[in-house]
Amino acid sequence: MNEALENSKNPISRPRKSSPRKSPWRTDQDRLNDEWIKNVCELIEANNSDELRKMFAGVPEADFGDILEAISADQRLALIQLLGEDFDYSSLTEVDEAVRLELIEQLPNTEIARGVTEIDSDDAVFILEDMDEIDRDAILALVPEFERLSLRRSLDFPEETAGRRMQTEFVAIPPHWNVGQTIDYMRFSDDLPDEFHQLYVVNEQQVLLGTVPLDRILRAQRGHKISQIMVDEVIEVSASEDQEDAARVFERFDLVEVAVVDEENRMVGILTVDDMLDVIHLEAEEDILHLAGVGSEEISDNVFEAVKSRITWLLINLVTAVLASFVIGMFDASLQQMVALAVLMPIVASMGGNAGIQTMTVTVRAISTRELDQFNIRRLIVRETFVGLANGVIFALITGLVTAIWFANIALGLVIGIAMIVNMLAAGVSGILIPLGLNKFGADPAVASSAFVTTVTDVVGFFVFLSLAAMWFGLV
Repeated sequence: MNEALENSKNPISRPRKSSPRKSPWRTDQDRLNDEWIKNVCELIEANNSDELRKMFAGVPEADFGDILEAISADQRLALIQLLGEDFDYSSLTEVDEAVRLELIEQLPNTEIARGVTEIDSDDAVFILEDMDEIDRDAILALVPEFERLSLRRSLDFPEETAGRRMQTEFVAIPPHWNVGQTIDYMRFSDDLPDEFHQLYVVNEQQVLLGTVPLDRILRAQRGHKISQIMVDEVIEVSASEDQEDAARVFERFDLVEVAVVDEENRMVGILTVDDMLDVIHLEAEEDILHLAGVGSEEISDNVFEAVKSRITWLLINLVTAVLASFVIGMFDASLQQMVALAVLMPIVASMGGNAGIQTMTVTVRAISTRELDQFNIRRLIVRETFVGLANGVIFALITGLVTAIWFANIALGLVIGIAMIVNMLAAGVSGILIPLGLNKFGADPAVASSAFVTTVTDVVGFFVFLSLAAMWFGLV
């Protein structure tokens, strides 16, 4: 009993990470403390390694990442070097890619190799995957053989797959063991992960047979066979499955961790909920950026990288804007005779564009979360069509009345009202059909939809408004 208590001290007495709001490096508003950061910079300049180690003791990796981004590039490298073996390389997973790559380029390969062997395999893969292949191979050559083989296996899977995100540290046991053997194995083995929530039952070929949650182990008698208490209805994820799909498995079944298997159903790793939360955050961030026509841009990127990520869709928008301008040019004579048309044109275009973006955003979200299927897609199309029509009628009455009073011209109010109805209806229809069409043909609707929806609303709005005005008022 005393031995069991002694063996249980370490996990129970591990220091808890302090709450960010109560930490000296954070203010009450959950922002980095300027005075604390200033003190860190002064200690870096003074090469005071001992005081820096004391200050960073207990700093969570996420906060450490924020601190690295807050100081200058030279100070980042100096800080890591001064901390030495006390620096947790998991912190590099919490910084922007540009900052991470810059630090990796400056650090010696021997130091990186030491760092990645001390952290979880999924974090190590995250650090290594963006490096040049030559540099990555040089670092892996310095890693112990077992860890090197595990990292290479994960890196062999395509990017953004479950295999690339998996952690290769897990507890696997055979089905013929009993509970007592399993408990003794967990108590005395030196090769177990620091944290785990369930055991995985595999046969000699490493084929996954079932799982045993830790609570079942604790409640079962020592003589019970693992095969008797294991859960044989296993939820698993293929290593080649997209990481976003794997995250949906966690969301659907409220999982904490799940097994990752290869094509032959052999267990090769696990996914944990903390990594899946990162995936969900990353995918949501990408969708937001893509909706605005921005690539994989980060705050730390330089001017060149920011321009490169935005210029493609700005060029496409330029082409679509020229198309809208061509439509306006068809009615240049009408605009010259009635200046009010030029004043009112932006109202029609902007209202249609905003309505289209609203519908497009709802549709893209439904596509990305896999909520659309054959049972509700028709209902959504009908709903958005009627929403566009209803909004068109409401804003037609408002803009028509304002226009009639503003220009003392009831006929002009009717013209812009009709144009508003047609354009808002077009916005609703295009806002849903364009993303659906792009998705059907394999294009990312989050990236491409915005430019096309805006073009449709601009062209339809300008054409309907100006052609109605030309016919109504006999403008030539």
